Amino acid sequence: MGTRKSLVQNTKEGRGRIKKRGTIIVGLGGVVLLAFCLFYFPSLLEKMTVKEPGQNHQSAAPAKQQGQNQLEAANNSDTQAQRKIVYLTFDDGPSELTGKFLDVLEQHDIKATFFMLGTNLESPSWQSDVKRAVREGHYVGGHSMTHQYNKLYEERQFIPEMSETLSIIHDLTGENPRLVRPPFGSSPGLEDTQLRDQIVEAGINIWDWTIDSNDWDLKDRPEQIVENIKIATKNDLEVVLMHETQQTLQALPEIIAFYQQEGYSFGVYDDTKHFQLNFLQDHRL
Repeated sequence: MGTRKSLVQNTKEGRGRIKKRGTIIVGLGGVVLLAFCLFYFPSLLEKMTVKEPGQNHQSAAPAKQQGQNQLEAANNSDTQAQRKIVYLTFDDGPSELTGKFLDVLEQHDIKATFFMLGTNLESPSWQSDVKRAVREGHYVGGHSMTHQYNKLYEERQFIPEMSETLSIIHDLTGENPRLVRPPFGSSPGLEDTQLRDQIVEAGINIWDWTIDSNDWDLKDRPEQIVENIKIATKNDLEVVLMHETQQTLQALPEIIAFYQQEGYSFGVYDDTKHFQLNFLQDHRL
């Protein structure tokens, strides 16, 4: 009986020692774990913090490169948003005034874009001015042979007339222009989709305008032409429609002065840098 009692007592003491030893081990394990956490986790957090910006930079790289490519493309174009640029354009030449327009432009060191009529281009007395315009850095594009709405649009002679006009310009100057301005504008004359498809197939580009000076209707009123242009000028890119008239010639120096004061550069059309400018918003033209 005594032996059994002693055994039970010894067993309880052993269990107590084991329990106490286990508590010590757990306690030591906790200390080790705490020390491990204090040492390792800051380093881990630092690595995570450093890596995260790297991941963001890596994911943003394609977008940044795309933006850079777009910026470079814009910098190589005259239509870039960072610049204020105006294209002075003159319709219905050549005429007895073409040389005088060229004189004013030369005095101000400005290049312009002319849209000329085939019937006028065939006049020998004005052909030297056409050659001079190209020689001095201006662009000469087509404006049809007849300027007649019915023939061009209802009788569907737009492409034949423009092609003939461009061919005459080539014969006179050696240039190969592809740009034309539709008489009366592209709308409504070119609203027919099939006709526009044929224009694209013919390799012809279209330009309308952003500002109509209404100069043709303002005989002896050059100051009103200037005022019309001033009021209509609102954008960083403007294409001004004018004609080879006496009143426009009189207004031209003041028009040039206005745009210079407003901080505009003067652009001249370039076939290799064509951009969409038609009332129909057809990007193919």
